Amino acid sequence: MRVVRRVAKDVQTVAGAARELAVTLRAGDVVAVGGPLGAGKTTFIAAAVRALQGSDEVTSPTFTFWHRYDGTPPVHHLDLYRVEDDRDLATIGLEEAFTSDAVVFVEWPERAPALLPPKHVTVTLDGSGEQPRTIEMLLP
Repeated sequence: MRVVRRVAKDVQTVAGAARELAVTLRAGDVVAVGGPLGAGKTTFIAAAVRALQGSDEVTSPTFTFWHRYDGTPPVHHLDLYRVEDDRDLATIGLEEAFTSDAVVFVEWPERAPALLPPKHVTVTLDGSGEQPRTIEMLLP
């Protein structure tokens, strides 16, 4: 496993780190993106989706749990913030997002760790507000 760490002093640097990761992703890859509220998880994922597909409209699926962005490859963006335990997953059907033809991003992965495959990229953002962000990426 390879670890990449970076300090981002602004949103553009967070987006740049996401774009750098995105160019390495292939269909079937899963990226778990964690960090506290306001750390920039959705910003990171939005930049990665734009790098993969050129899509401008990327929003957090907090209330729908799952957004799908068609393209090559398709991107599935899951937000587990409102998942309280693994029993919720059975009723929501999020396991269907993990397909071999799509890249999957998961916000709040700690809410349902059993959902993640053993091999995945882990991105952790730390910091909020106007302070710099620390970005740590664990790459398989």
